[in-house]
Amino acid sequence: MATDAGRAAGGIQVIDRAAALLDAIARYPEPVSLKVLGAETGLHPSTAHRILASLADNGFVERDAAGHYRLGLRLLQLGVRLHGDVDVRALARPVMAALCERLGETINLTIREGDQVVYIDKATPSRSIHVHQLIGARAPLHVTAVGKLMLAAGGEAAIRAYAERTNLPAYTRNSITDVERLIAECNAALTQGYALDNQEAELDVGCIGVLLLAGSGRVAGGLSVSAPIERRQMDWIEPLTAAGRDLSAQLGARPLGQR
Repeated sequence: MATDAGRAAGGIQVIDRAAALLDAIARYPEPVSLKVLGAETGLHPSTAHRILASLADNGFVERDAAGHYRLGLRLLQLGVRLHGDVDVRALARPVMAALCERLGETINLTIREGDQVVYIDKATPSRSIHVHQLIGARAPLHVTAVGKLMLAAGGEAAIRAYAERTNLPAYTRNSITDVERLIAECNAALTQGYALDNQEAELDVGCIGVLLLAGSGRVAGGLSVSAPIERRQMDWIEPLTAAGRDLSAQLGARPLGQR
C-alpha cells in the first residue's frame, strides 16, 4: 500500500510531467505528434499518452484528427484572467468594437503563451473582405507586431534566448531571421510605443500592434489591427495607441516610459 509521502511524491511527478508536456506543445506553432513530445520530454510514449489523455479530458490540450496535440481553450480561459475576477476580454471588447468601427479593419486581442502569441478575441468589420484571424490561432513572437513588443519588454537577454530556442524560422521572405536585426527592431518598437508586422507572418497582410499593461506594470497582452497590406495606414497608429492606453488604464497601468 502506498504511503502518504509516496502518493505526494507521485502527484508532484505527474504535475511536473504534465507541465513539461504543455511547455513542449507550446514551443510548436502547429499540432505536434506524440513521438515528438516523447522525445522533447524524455517520457515513455505510454506515459506521455496517458497524461495527455487526462489533459485533453480537462480541456488543457486538444487532439486533432491526425492524433497530434495542441494547447486547449481552457488554458486560454485561465490565461486571460489577470487577477481576481478581471477578464481582459470583457474589458477589451467595447474598446475593440469602437476601434473596429472607426478603422473598418480587424482588431485582435492577444496574449503571450511561451514563445507564441495566441489570438484570444477579435472584432471584425462588416465589410466582406477583411483579414480573418481565428480565435485560438497562434503565431511566433518574432513575426508579429505585438510579439516583437512582448520580446522587447523582456530585455535583450530574453530576445537572444528566444532566438537560440527557436532559430528564428522564416514564415515569409520578409520574416526577420537575424537576431541583431530583431533586437534593434524590438527595441525601436518599444521606444516608439508600437510595432509593425510587414508581411512577416503572412504575405499581403500587415499589422500594427501595441502592448497592454496590467496594474503591476507587467505585460498583460496586446492589441493590434490587421489588414491587407495595401490598405494599412500609418494614421491608424494614433487611435490604436490611444485604445491601448485606455485599456491599460482600465487594467490599472500607465504606459511604458510614464512610470
